[in-house]
Amino acid sequence: MTHDHDLVLRPTAAQTEAALNPPPGRNGGDLVVETLTGLGATTVFGLPGQHALGMFDALRRSDLAYIGLRVENNAGFAADAYGRITGEAAPLLLSTGPGALTSLAALQEAAAASAPVLAISSQIPGAGLGGGRHGYLHELPDQQASFRGVVKSVHTVRTQSQIPSAIAEAWESALTAPHGPVWVEIPQDVLLAETSLPVVTAADAAPHDLPPRPELTAVAAHLLSTAARPAIIAGGGVVRSDASGKLRQLAERLNAPVVTTFGGKGAFPWNHPLSLQSWLEDRHTTDFLEDADVLLVVGSGLGELSSNYYTFKPRGRVIQIEADLGKLESNHPALGIHADARLALSALLETLPEGTVPVREDAEAAERVRTVLDLVRERIDAQELTLEQRVLAAVREALPDRSASFWDMTILAYWAWSAFDARRPNTMHSAQGAGGLGYAFPAAIGGAVADPTHPVLAVSGDGGALYSIAELATARQHNLDVTWLIVDDGGYGILREYMTDAFGQATATELSRPDYVALAESFGVPGVRTTPDTLADDLAKSLATPGPSVVVLPALLRMFAPTHLD
Repeated sequence: MTHDHDLVLRPTAAQTEAALNPPPGRNGGDLVVETLTGLGATTVFGLPGQHALGMFDALRRSDLAYIGLRVENNAGFAADAYGRITGEAAPLLLSTGPGALTSLAALQEAAAASAPVLAISSQIPGAGLGGGRHGYLHELPDQQASFRGVVKSVHTVRTQSQIPSAIAEAWESALTAPHGPVWVEIPQDVLLAETSLPVVTAADAAPHDLPPRPELTAVAAHLLSTAARPAIIAGGGVVRSDASGKLRQLAERLNAPVVTTFGGKGAFPWNHPLSLQSWLEDRHTTDFLEDADVLLVVGSGLGELSSNYYTFKPRGRVIQIEADLGKLESNHPALGIHADARLALSALLETLPEGTVPVREDAEAAERVRTVLDLVRERIDAQELTLEQRVLAAVREALPDRSASFWDMTILAYWAWSAFDARRPNTMHSAQGAGGLGYAFPAAIGGAVADPTHPVLAVSGDGGALYSIAELATARQHNLDVTWLIVDDGGYGILREYMTDAFGQATATELSRPDYVALAESFGVPGVRTTPDTLADDLAKSLATPGPSVVVLPALLRMFAPTHLD
């Protein structure tokens, strides 16, 4: 009996001829780049190293665009941003040992933010694996073990015939909800050896869908449709699954206020009558959410930042939609629905009863939202933080609506988490997932490669800027439209505040730093020193000018006081 799929898989005469007569001069690295091409990749990031040279030599025989950064961790951040913007798996090519390990912090951020990064590393020659000979350069006793606690999945290759399937499996893993980084390692000799295997012409690696269970959707729909005071917390899973439109439909159907987490910025319109915006570090917002009789949490694990530092204690029923099984009900008891956010929201919309929203205990949801936002505004205004609000407003004024922004772990970014209107989904990105320094500028490079039709903005403090200053050379080499705003306060500003508050004085937070304008110009990148009064104009001009640029703002910014301790 012949099945349809048997007919699909049968090669044509031309395919058979090509397979029997592969072109000469190919190695294991060609199998890597051919597989990536067959999966649909167009761009790879990375940094060459001795054991990985077989992959990099093969790049010149492929149509893949290569973006080489100066530090492996920065290459990882660039791939992370590319994955976030495009929704595609971003290949990251790395060498063995030190090169591989240097990418760990970036892969941790990709894991926390559910960014699909496909890291492919070389390994020492096969003779040194499994208890064989020792003493190779870059050798680790168990390289995979260094990554297992960080990435979604690890895929091992020991022969050339394993390369296409291992990479295809990793690709599928990276793009199956929840998205995330994956790891493939291939020995040096496997990459370098000439191959007689046929050219890889196609690879099937479609990610698995993660739909909700219908009986859980039925219960959730009933709870939401009969709730008196429903509310919604929208996390990064809404953005990753491109579910913002579904979220808005559901919120309007239920007349339910929505707060977006810092990772979910842009998932719901900032100025919508039902928008509580992102003021999660505010007791007024926390009180409002605690008062909901049914709280729908979509695409968030309600971790430290999303729960006002674990002070949030919901009193009503919680429904949690989460693609990461480990985060489901990990912080609060809930009706846990293990599903992709978009599929779950679609199912809820289809399951909710037709007709108008039932009479609520308080039908004026929009008025309640305005009251909370007024209270938040009054609290912030009472702290006399005019400079900080002016600077953030200047950034918003200068940045085009469709342009992506990438924020380092710096005081202005902490403000932006709560107070910045992202305006569109998937346009504001920060390192708040894992919280490492140095994210913004290399991530902006990846964002500019992902979408070259709009300029992008990176925002760093002077401390974080020094983590990635070498990538000015990358931005110049590829002539990328990236404007880098560096807020220079002479040290690690947020740590200075934390230590002063905790101990009365700060230690190890003050930094000697370069003249950033002169340093940028030494890379061939134009730089300008600005002020709070001229920031909007200087940023707008830099963003409108093709190519990379640096804008330096000497300013000592302060954080607003937290209210989780009130």
